[in-house]
Amino acid sequence: MSRTSPHRPVQEGELSRRGLLRTAGGLGAALALGGGAFAATTADAAPSTWTHPGMLHNAGDINRAKVRVAAGTDPWLSGWNRLTANSHSQSTWTNRATATVIRGGTGENYGLLYNDIAAAYQNALRWKVGGTEANAVCAANILNAWSTTLTSISGNADRFLAAGLYGWQFANACELMRDYDGFDLAAAQELMANVFYPMNNSFLTNHNDACITNYWANWDLCNMASILATGILNEDSAKYDQAVTYFKSGAGNGSIAHAVPYLYTDSDGYDLGQWQESGRDQGHTVMGMGQMGAICEMAWNQGDDLYSYDSRRFMKAAQYVAKYNLGNDVPFTTYTWGTGQSCAQSSQTVISSASRGQVRPVWAMLHFHYNRRLYLDDKYISAFYYANAPEGGGGDYGTTSGGFDQLGFGTLMYAK
Repeated sequence: MSRTSPHRPVQEGELSRRGLLRTAGGLGAALALGGGAFAATTADAAPSTWTHPGMLHNAGDINRAKVRVAAGTDPWLSGWNRLTANSHSQSTWTNRATATVIRGGTGENYGLLYNDIAAAYQNALRWKVGGTEANAVCAANILNAWSTTLTSISGNADRFLAAGLYGWQFANACELMRDYDGFDLAAAQELMANVFYPMNNSFLTNHNDACITNYWANWDLCNMASILATGILNEDSAKYDQAVTYFKSGAGNGSIAHAVPYLYTDSDGYDLGQWQESGRDQGHTVMGMGQMGAICEMAWNQGDDLYSYDSRRFMKAAQYVAKYNLGNDVPFTTYTWGTGQSCAQSSQTVISSASRGQVRPVWAMLHFHYNRRLYLDDKYISAFYYANAPEGGGGDYGTTSGGFDQLGFGTLMYAK
């Protein structure tokens, strides 16, 4: 079983997160309860009342960061300092919106989009936490420009990565700005529904006409996250439900049982789950923590506890990934899958040490959920987080796309 902190054991049979929110009267009750511990999720459909802001950050997260930063309290202040020092966080950022984004093949230009999204998100955070109007203007200008300019995403198969990654990230920046008068919410909602969603849906439905197991978990996950974010931004129940259902039972590698195919318990009694990309390399494995983490956090803020789904299967994977990347040994079961269009068999017999120990800003979200919301002993997750805190964001982890696969700044926004 998962080890539980002595601070407070999680009891089986507790109310689901959404059940408690409904029973206690919605978001206000959730904030009053401090985001307490919730056990197994229910299979509820999309929320009857949407929470805004309600993707990676809710009103309580924002208010906590605002109060703590204003008081000069760490670790929030250190997280804030990382944000304000980042070049993407400056209100002087000028967008480079273009009609067609290309990822993969000739004419690649997708760096224009991921850099601008990072700038929009980071400026939005500066406005929400620091109250500076200039940052709000900058974020709104970036988002409005892309919402009214972008018409297509193209390239080779990597175009589906672009549609997924930058779809959910763009929607998150929009969610932070949705109550700002200078932001065109309707244009952003139209962009998500008409440009990003069709590609997200196509990938999860057809997988680029490949064998269902051909694409790594992250391909599914980023497209699931984009569909979920579209559902929340647009208050579209069908899209929200599509993403949650795929997380639980989808045919591809992004659904929880396929993303975490093997479970173990280590010699210290900690539950571990082998991640689907562990035999590939650790950079993509850690990326998966960020992609699935984003899905879980967005669903949590709408009342669905995917973090705990299937006996906290995702936590077991995060513990496994963190333990190995801290330099410890973990078990590995040969992973076999079908590739290409013919489903030709391929296998990985050992865990990959490639890019072992790579740092990405994905761990704060997981640590502060499992350890501070649920009071669980997350030994390996917490160790990896604290070894690399405070977390930065886009622009702090390299200039290539891997440094922008997650929005980051988890210390500022999740510390509790």
